[in-house]
Amino acid sequence: MSQIAGKKAILYRMVMDDHLCPFGLKSRWLLRRKGFEVEDHHLETREQTDAFQREHNVDTTPQTFIDGERVGGYEELRERFTNYCKDSAKKTYTPVLVIFGISALMALMVAWGTIGNLLTIRTVELFAAFAMTLLAVQKLQDIESFSTMFLNYDLLAQKQVSYGYIYPVGEAAAGVLMIAGGVLGLIGAPIALFIGTVGAISVFKAVYIDKRDLKCACVGGNSNVPLGFISLSENLVMMAMGLWMPAKALLLG
Repeated sequence: MSQIAGKKAILYRMVMDDHLCPFGLKSRWLLRRKGFEVEDHHLETREQTDAFQREHNVDTTPQTFIDGERVGGYEELRERFTNYCKDSAKKTYTPVLVIFGISALMALMVAWGTIGNLLTIRTVELFAAFAMTLLAVQKLQDIESFSTMFLNYDLLAQKQVSYGYIYPVGEAAAGVLMIAGGVLGLIGAPIALFIGTVGAISVFKAVYIDKRDLKCACVGGNSNVPLGFISLSENLVMMAMGLWMPAKALLLG
């Protein structure tokens, strides 16, 4: 930051009565974070914006200029300062890891608030149930996209297309029932065991037998999560919960 402190940047962004460009605000925020004095120009009408775009031969705003050079919009500005380049096609496990992480924190807090102890068997049960429920929510946001991507590798869905629509509903139901525990958890157990087993077999076949390079539909149909071990873990967790809940009921008698 010290190398560029005191430098000046010129920013043009849309600030209208009915529209405040969020990328313009982010551009100004990033420039100030990097030590720039920002000469902030507001494009207050559609006519001003169109004229600016024609003058500089650009299709979008905001636009930032540094040392007489046009840097571009917010994405170009961020790439200049952080070397981060957004790649919509790049595969990443981040969405699944975030869900697992938040689920773990939720389980720990609920266990602490209800039992007074962080590390218990119930904490593990809650983690699995929360993760299942949150993953199902991701799928249900756009069930059409999910079911389409799901057909690439799920063996049952390839035979019964309707299963692609049933799967996330079943996952959500099993997760919610297992959050409740007790008798309701026992009702959710066979649902989790069934869809988890089918899913685990399907993913294992696609990844480890057929060696296919696919995207996983585990966090919805528009994700770039690669089909692999992390994807397999979702189904293994459901299988484990489906077996554990009735086993615990038998053990506690």
